[in-house]
Amino acid sequence: MEKLLHEMHTWMNAYMRSFRTNDPEVMRGIQLKEIHTGYVTAHARALAKHLGCHAHDMAIAEIIGLFHDVGRFRQYARYRTFNDAASEDHAELGLKVLAEENILAPLSDVDAEAVRFAIKYHNKKEIAPTRDERKLFFAKVIRDADKLDIYRVLLPFLTPEGAEKAPNFVPSDAAQEVSPDFVADFAAGRQADYYRLRTNGDRKIVRLMWIYDINFMWTLRRIVERGYVDTFIASLPAQAGIAEGVARLRAYIERRCAQND
Repeated sequence: MEKLLHEMHTWMNAYMRSFRTNDPEVMRGIQLKEIHTGYVTAHARALAKHLGCHAHDMAIAEIIGLFHDVGRFRQYARYRTFNDAASEDHAELGLKVLAEENILAPLSDVDAEAVRFAIKYHNKKEIAPTRDERKLFFAKVIRDADKLDIYRVLLPFLTPEGAEKAPNFVPSDAAQEVSPDFVADFAAGRQADYYRLRTNGDRKIVRLMWIYDINFMWTLRRIVERGYVDTFIASLPAQAGIAEGVARLRAYIERRCAQND
């Protein structure tokens, strides 16, 4: 398995480099995702190890982390945006890339299907119902690993000035305010639909509401300890309903962090 991991890392590194260009706008997005891929791969393996996985399943978690955003590179080169609603679903695009390149062929059918399932649902509002506990486990691992690093990725873009430098998460002229439906979701502690993002404020709220969808305490503790929640909250505009959502979120975090792993 170690030989296969090395080969897959080698392929992915070459694939990512193939999108490098002299266009600074494109390079900003490509480099961001190259770094993100490295962090998520490491997070996925570390989380799997923490959860007691044996070496084989730790490797599967690493493979999922490595390939979870493979579709982002073609997406950004083609559309110059990371907004799936304005381009293509990057998870589905990534599965197309893996199929075209036959990258998962060396895996067993069971492992390859687990990888595909986890990648397919890593960016969805919810994981599709399944009776396959192993597929569900890996989907939860990659969703946590991905979210943990996305908080880091977005920190420089939280201010109005920083938002102007963001690699097309939302339209460049998007407002800082939070849309009323997102405020309502936040106040009620509900997950919001990523595809409804319209403003920079919406983007922040969606990421804060991800906290309700974190699967493992290993992940939540790192998000809290690194100050991501406080930083995102501090960047929110003063709007009616926001304080209610913040209070609900903080109470939820306090309850969960008081629990054992």
